[in-house]
Amino acid sequence: MISEAVDFRYLLLENYKKMKFTETEVVVILMIDHLLSQGNPFITADLLSLKMSLDIKQIDECLASLLEKNVIEYITRGKKTITTLDPIKKRLYKEFRLTIADETIQEVSSKSSQKENDNIFIRFEKTFGRALSPVEVSKIREWISFGYSDEQIIEALKESLAKGNKTLRAVDKILLNWAKRDDIENEGHSFIDKTWDKNMEETIRIAKTPWLDNDDDDE
Repeated sequence: MISEAVDFRYLLLENYKKMKFTETEVVVILMIDHLLSQGNPFITADLLSLKMSLDIKQIDECLASLLEKNVIEYITRGKKTITTLDPIKKRLYKEFRLTIADETIQEVSSKSSQKENDNIFIRFEKTFGRALSPVEVSKIREWISFGYSDEQIIEALKESLAKGNKTLRAVDKILLNWAKRDDIENEGHSFIDKTWDKNMEETIRIAKTPWLDNDDDDE
């Protein structure tokens, strides 16, 4: 027995474009569903034509298409042949379950990512022995947005502490130096200049910018 917890008609209207059904096919499916709910077990083109403005030929072609697409099915029960929409309902409910599963995975991933970020902030607060200021929180978020991993940020913090510096600016400089080192190792040179230390936010942005298209520099 197919679950009717979610309205089949709602799922059909939500997904028919993705499943490549025409509007005509959708209307025919909905009419078949309506006639079945009215106690008509065997749906024919003649019966549909009584309720629809489509001519018999159009309905026949549509029914043939729906059979080919495994949307409807004619089955024999005893001495009777009946029409069923079970094939399309199974597909739609499966699609619905997959969508719910994807949304759940994304939600869990988002919560996990947020938890990891929160852990970084907590780590800094414990190290500094105080709550972070809004500016400091913004700076850490920038590091994350620029692509620095949690491990890189924590390692930079540890290196800063080992040098006796317990400030975000010190961590900032270490991350910048690592970016410069990676540039030199990978490219043989770096676009990062020491004179840019006065504006660390801009420096990190430039250090992380792909230098493949120089058109923007000319503007």
